[in-house]
Amino acid sequence: MNYHIYSFEKLEVYQLARRFKIDIKLMSRLFPNEERFDLISQINRSSASISANLAEGSGRATNFDQAHFTNMSYSTGLETIDHLNTALDMKYISEEKYMELRIKLDEILNKLNSLYKYQINNKETLKKKT
Repeated sequence: MNYHIYSFEKLEVYQLARRFKIDIKLMSRLFPNEERFDLISQINRSSASISANLAEGSGRATNFDQAHFTNMSYSTGLETIDHLNTALDMKYISEEKYMELRIKLDEILNKLNSLYKYQINNKETLKKKT
């Protein structure tokens, strides 16, 4: 199978975020059915937005524009923390599962922060390497 690999797909932070959203999807399947339109929907959308914003930002021409989408990825990661806190508070997940997901998310957030700093501090336009 031949297809094109885009530059964002090569980023470690993108790969981690991509796996994380699957972890969240699988975990949220265990939530009570009455949360289907509330917490399940919210946590799945916020975790999916982390990688989706990285992908969308990679198509922007300047580092400043790319940094905007990296910042949006970071922000939706923080939103996901709030949803995880709710899941823990409601006892939908164990303390162990919470810690496992928080450690993964903290790693993603740290890498997003580093990428954002690079994008803001590098004034040259990134060449689109695909």
